[in-house]
Amino acid sequence: MKAGLTLEELALEIRHQDTLKEDYLVKPQNLRMESYPNGVFLHLIGDTQEDLVEPLTVSQIAHRQIGNQLGIPAGYYDKMLAEDPGLLKQNVNAWLDREPEPRMLRTLGGTARAYLSNRYRRIDHMAITKVVLPIIGQMTEARVESCQITESKMYLKVVNPRLQAEVVPGDIVQSGIIISNSEVGQGSVSIQPLVYRLVCRNGMVVNDASLKRHHVGRIVSTDQDFMIYSEETIAADDFAFVKKIQDTVRAAVDETRFARVVEMMQNASQARMNTADVPGVVKLASKEFHIQDEEYDGVLQHLIEGNQLSLYGLSNAVTRYSQDVDSYDRATKLESIGYDILAMPQRMWNRINQQAA
Repeated sequence: MKAGLTLEELALEIRHQDTLKEDYLVKPQNLRMESYPNGVFLHLIGDTQEDLVEPLTVSQIAHRQIGNQLGIPAGYYDKMLAEDPGLLKQNVNAWLDREPEPRMLRTLGGTARAYLSNRYRRIDHMAITKVVLPIIGQMTEARVESCQITESKMYLKVVNPRLQAEVVPGDIVQSGIIISNSEVGQGSVSIQPLVYRLVCRNGMVVNDASLKRHHVGRIVSTDQDFMIYSEETIAADDFAFVKKIQDTVRAAVDETRFARVVEMMQNASQARMNTADVPGVVKLASKEFHIQDEEYDGVLQHLIEGNQLSLYGLSNAVTRYSQDVDSYDRATKLESIGYDILAMPQRMWNRINQQAA
């Protein structure tokens, strides 16, 4: 499992970011993109054309959301941003003038970090951690193994060593849970089981059993631009969801579900790989499960070093490689892919081995 922040560092960063956040409901006609020698900025202007806030830098996420909302193809948007910001400004401003609905503009420390629907429900990291951290603190022996805040998400990965099993002799796995949330429209609040492998500190996200809450609420409208002041983001109609979060975190991972995943691992350890062409098997599996070309060599290396030429070994090679990538978001995605490989149908595994023969 990729190392991240300590829990104390995570809490400090959440509090720090909370002081820098400002959210606005805006009429798109009151947004203007401008290009300068030092980059592209977004202006929030009043009806008399005065700046209501300091010009905002624009995150990559916000750029993509603006482009998507305005129907500008991503490749063309990126080309203009890199090669002709003036042309990008003309395109964006022209289409902003034609947008009928207000949008939510989320900012952080002078950066436009998200451009979202006026139905977007703000469930922020602070609200989630206020619910889950006290519960984690009450769980005997539970530990936060890894946590992080990236540009797109917050992650908390908790391991509960009181529930563990042996897959093969000497290979111990423990139950856990991953809690994630996005404040910028990159995913729902999500709680998923996690299996933690002691021998190499691998984490595997169990994708087919999760609690999710989407950031969708009632439509918010306004006749003028205004700041959305800080408020309790989990409202009365979310109480049932809060209760479900509490119950799910307390349970960490259901014993029956954990036993099922361990059984899958044990069966996968007996699903042998076609050793006549190990690189071919890895290449075909990588294509099936969207492992990137530049990641292939690392997965193959960990498979060979692990000396487990089986479906289980391939799954572990992917989750072990996740520790080597720079992006915490991508590392967590690879932990999910590791489980998808483990759970692949027998007929798919047979086909991959036959094609590599």
